This record gives sequence, C-alpha cells and structure tokens, in this order.
Amino acid sequence: MAIDELDARLLELLAREPRIGVLEVSRRLGVARGTAQARLEKLRTGGVIRGFGPDVDPAALGFPVTAFATLEIKQGRGEEVRRHLGGVPEVLELHTITGEGDMLCRLVARSNADLQRVIDHVVGFDGIVRSSTAIVMENPVPLRVMPLVRHAAGRRPPGAARAAGRARGAAGEPGPRG
Repeated sequence: MAIDELDARLLELLAREPRIGVLEVSRRLGVARGTAQARLEKLRTGGVIRGFGPDVDPAALGFPVTAFATLEIKQGRGEEVRRHLGGVPEVLELHTITGEGDMLCRLVARSNADLQRVIDHVVGFDGIVRSSTAIVMENPVPLRVMPLVRHAAGRRPPGAARAAGRARGAAGEPGPRG
C-alpha cells in the first residue's frame, strides 16, 4: 500500500503517542477530524496499522534472554510444527525461510539455563529434525519501522540531509544551493 506525507506524519505521531485521540491527531496534523479518521481507517484496513496494543518488553516481564532458532522440519509436517510452536509461550515469532533450515523462530527465556528448557520443548516435537540456536548478545538496532515509513512516503530520515551535505563537502561537490 502506498503512503504519502500525511500518512507518514500520522504514523509517526501514533508511534510517539499511541493513546492520542483522533481529534487531537487532526489538530496536531492540521487537518479536519474526518480526514484524520479516514486516513487512520485506510491505514488500518490496508494492514499498515496492525493494532494499538501496548508494546511489551519481554525482559521487563522476566525474560531477558533472546535467541533465534533455525529449525529443519520433516517433509509434510510443517503445519503440525506450526501448531506446536504456536502453543509455546516463549516463541515470540515464527517465520518460514529459505536457505539453511525451514523455519526461524525468536525465543525468549528467563536465563541461559531456562533457554535450554525452552529449546528442549521446541525441538522435542517429532516433526523437527534439527535445530541451530544463536543467543542474542545485544540489540543495537531494536525493531523499528519509522525509518521505513519515512522511506515509503519519500522522505529522508532525520539528519540525512545534513549527512549528505557533509559527504558532498568532503568530496568537494557543491552543496544543495551550489
């Protein structure tokens, strides 16, 4: 779905203040309430906005260990494995993938020892042939979407113009006005 500048500004505002009301959104964006409501509904029905729930931090819930497990699945058992993994609360995401393995899942655990319990539970299912796990050491770029929103709307990320100007200056190229 294509978005424009107004959609991007609406999404950025909702990302900063998810509990803001439509009337306040319209005021801050300088558009009619009906316009704000229509844009919000368009983004929701188009699947761009998936929900308005709280952004929960697993570490704050007592699950500070994150890992990614690549799973190799027995032929024809994919749906059973999906159901199995869907029933494991510590499996936060599941993706089918290309390359090494068939599925990639993001897991959380209370400790490294607890991670072993989670992995044993995940791979203890008959449809999983093999697994490989990587423990996350740090997360320098947490899940983010706003740079993509700005890009989709044709906007440069904040600071990009200054960085481009510095790069042109260093290369001896004229600046935006030169």
